Amino acid sequence: MNMDDLEKRGLVLLGCGKMGSAMLEGWLKGGLPAASVWVIDPNPSDWLRETGVHLNAELPPEPGLVLVAVKPQMMGEALPRMQALGGGGTLFVSVAAGTSIAHFESVLGAGTPIVRAMPNTPAAVAKGITAIIGNAQTTDAHLGLAEALLRAVGQVVRLESEDQMDAVTGLSGSGPAYVFHMIECMAQAGEAQGLSPDLAMRLARATVAGAGALAEAADETPAQLRVNVTSPNGTTQAGLEVLMNDETGLPPLMRATVKAATERSKALRDG
Repeated sequence: MNMDDLEKRGLVLLGCGKMGSAMLEGWLKGGLPAASVWVIDPNPSDWLRETGVHLNAELPPEPGLVLVAVKPQMMGEALPRMQALGGGGTLFVSVAAGTSIAHFESVLGAGTPIVRAMPNTPAAVAKGITAIIGNAQTTDAHLGLAEALLRAVGQVVRLESEDQMDAVTGLSGSGPAYVFHMIECMAQAGEAQGLSPDLAMRLARATVAGAGALAEAADETPAQLRVNVTSPNGTTQAGLEVLMNDETGLPPLMRATVKAATERSKALRDG
């Protein structure tokens, strides 16, 4: 199945909150006709009403793809409505956090092709990264289609096993919050050295955003970029000697941070 088939058979978006809206906006900008999209959402936004998609209408008999974007606590109510589409030629893609492939198979049938995806919040500005894994029923074509759709909100990577989702959650899923906190801490440190709060925050925010853009655009590794801006015995080296300390600096703290988030993801998954 390719994008042309999807246009003919239809795409169903189950849930259209912030993440669903970001993806839908990307698809429509990318040329997917609004007439090929069905959205099921009990509280549609004004923006959604104006897109021209089929809203809370009767679904096509065998849509090409159902993208599940409801909140985890709403899954028990929303997913059973899709049971009639399971076990056939409809691909299901889930961006719902914490809901396993096994759960989808238990509701939709083991013969249903299912792709589980873990995006992160920068998807809202098309700067996200999404990790995907499919069940035994998914083909390369299924994964390729899921990847093409999810690229509307950023980069996509494929996992080797579903077990890796917990580590993905701990690193990239929760990671934006770590970076936001780093911005807070950098701004507070600037204030402590005599800068006004507004100026310190502006400098910290732009520095993190610019460094991230440079790290993504450059051919060098982040380690090499760090070396490039570190003059021997200069100001950057002085700061890095504190930050890179193997006992009290960022390396052990970040390992502990990602480990804690990963372990919490495992605990939530196991109930």
